[in-house]
Order: sequence, then structure tokens, then C-alpha cells
Amino acid sequence: MSIEINTKKEWLGMPEFIQEKKTVFRVVSFNIGTRKIIVRFNNQEDVDAFSLHSNIMLSSGYNKFTLNNNESNYLSEVFKQKITNKTKSIWFPFKSHWGLGRKYWISESESNLRYPVYIVSKGRSANGLTTKALNNMGVDHYIVVESNEEDQYKKNTTAKILVLPNNYLDEYETCDLLGSSRSKGPGAARNFCIDHSKKLGFKRHWVMDDNIDAFHRLNHNEKYEVKTGATLKAAEDFVDRYTNVPVAGLNYYSFCKKTDPVPAFTINTRIYSCLLIDNNSGFNWRGRYNEDTDLSLRVLKAGYCTIQFNAFLCGKVTTQRMSGGNTKEFYSHEGTLPKSKMIADLHPDVASVVWKFNRWHHKVDYRPYKSNLLVKSSKEHKEGIFNYGMELKND
Repeated sequence: MSIEINTKKEWLGMPEFIQEKKTVFRVVSFNIGTRKIIVRFNNQEDVDAFSLHSNIMLSSGYNKFTLNNNESNYLSEVFKQKITNKTKSIWFPFKSHWGLGRKYWISESESNLRYPVYIVSKGRSANGLTTKALNNMGVDHYIVVESNEEDQYKKNTTAKILVLPNNYLDEYETCDLLGSSRSKGPGAARNFCIDHSKKLGFKRHWVMDDNIDAFHRLNHNEKYEVKTGATLKAAEDFVDRYTNVPVAGLNYYSFCKKTDPVPAFTINTRIYSCLLIDNNSGFNWRGRYNEDTDLSLRVLKAGYCTIQFNAFLCGKVTTQRMSGGNTKEFYSHEGTLPKSKMIADLHPDVASVVWKFNRWHHKVDYRPYKSNLLVKSSKEHKEGIFNYGMELKND
């Protein structure tokens, strides 16, 4: 049985979050040979401007048109923006990734995090994105690397480098029979982060992938980058309101559309890439692949909750589009089938393997865990809106 929680009530004392359903004025499909480009318009004036510019009359009520010229230069001229072979949808006129002008969230208030931040990284000493993003936010952090890469990382970052002890790799449970014939993935380094932060006396810690290009805040149907640790601090405060959340984290930027009425947070689902971990929960990492999905499922099966933030987001570079990391260790050699199959093998009751977007994926049914309930701590929190000193500034 699924039990709905009042997310607006639970969100009291947190930064403002207003997210409403936004309807697109008009959507037009242009068929161009074997491909299709979806064009969205905000109002009739934009439709008229397109017709005047392109000499293509978009008759009212008819939303499918055919173009005979598939050359990128021609299409870029028609749509007044860069069109490539990979372009599938656009806004007319051009709408920046940044929304209504490039703006940032900043905070003049003290926003030091309560818990330490770790990045697990491999093969990305020169192109690690997460460390750059955290530096832009003024967030101190560690980078955990294997011993053979220590010198390379120290040359390319000001972050504190922690070398992964070999015993974590030797003792790591890969959940397969391949042993040390190939990389064991980042799980061993993640287990080290648990122990390291516990020794420092912390209740929780952040552990992040190394290919997060920015952090964002969603509010009023706009997603703006944050250049402050305030959103991570707010996430820490929110999770600490509850006693049964071993794993929490930020949703992906690409998974939250500006036009969708998503809640400030969702419970009892998977947590990827940017995770806030309870050091005393008793859960450790395992698995050569998809260790974050496996951890989320084990937490939920044990009756605990996860919290995924939609108000606070991270921009994750798509799997296999960045060199180093798992792209080099796994995907460029063996594709995505082994990692997808591992989750299905470990959790056959809720997981399966599917072919989608031209590669193999795992599919997980999280519905059995929707009845897991958050348990509040005795800790009091602010009422109303508390923005942690955040203000929007123009670039």
C-alpha cells in the first residue's frame, strides 16, 4: 500500500520551493528524412515570428510538417540556432540552457557544511568536473584515488588527496566471479569514505562521482546554478530531521523538467552519484557495477527510507560521454549489459534488463517500498521559508 506524505508540510523551514505545471503553448513536429525535430513555442507571437523568418506557414491546428533539406547549415538557418545531427528538440526562439538569462544562486551567509565531502575518482586527474564545481561553490572536499594516480591528481587539484588503502580493494565484495581480472569499480573507495569520516567523528558524509559539472536549485520553474554550499547544507539539515534515512541525495538536473510540478523531494527511490550517507547505518557498498542502485534497494528492503531532492539538483555528464572513470574501465570495452544484468541478478524480485536508447539498462520497480515511512527525530526546525541567505545574481 502506498502512503502519500505531505511534502509541502515536511518542507517547512527549508528554502522556498514553488513548482507548477507549465503548459507549452504549441508543439510542432518537423519530419526531415528519417529524423524528427520537435519545436516548442511559448506564444502565438513566437509562432508568427518563426513563420515570417522561415517562410513556413504554421497553419493553426496542424502540427506536423516536412522539410526536404537535411543539411545542418540549412536547418540552423531555419530555426535560428545551431542544429546538429543529434538535435531532437528545441525552443523557438532559442532558449538558453540557463533559462531567462544566466543567473546564479549565491549566499553571503555562512554555509559551511556539517559533514565532509568526498569525491571518488579514477583516470580523471586533469578533467574531473566535480572538484571544479565544488571549488566554485567554496566547498572543501577530499578526492579519493588509487596509489598509482596520487602524483597525477596532486599536480592538477588543490583538493586534499586521500590514497585508497589496498586492503579495501582486496576485501571488496564484487558480487561476481571475475575477481581482480578487471577494475572492481568505485565501491571500495566509497567504503573507505565511510570509515574515514567515522574516524573523524562525523555522523554522515557526502560521496560524489567525479563527473558532476554543476549544482543547481529548482524554484519557480527555473533551474539556476548555485555557487554556494547552501543547498547542500539545507539538504543535510533536512535529512537530519529523520532517524531512518541511511541514504539521501540530489536528483539529476536532466531528470527534473522545468515545466513539471515535481515535489521538493521524493522518498523511497534510487539515489545516484551525489549521496549523503549515514555512517552508522550498517550498510556498506558492494558490487562491481551499479553499486548505488544496489545500496538503495538494500536500504529500502530493510524498511528504511531514502530521500531524493528535486529542489536541489546536480548536473551529471551522461554515462560514456566522458573519458576516464567507468567509461574507460568498463563501458568502452563491454558496454552496459554486465552492469544492468548485475542488478537484475542481485534483485530479481524488482529488477530486470531492458533495451532502451540503443543500449542495455536495468529497470527497477520501486513501488513495493512506497509504504516505508519517514520517522521524525526530536530535533526542532524552523517554520516558514528559510533560504539560507541565498540570492539570485546575474552573471
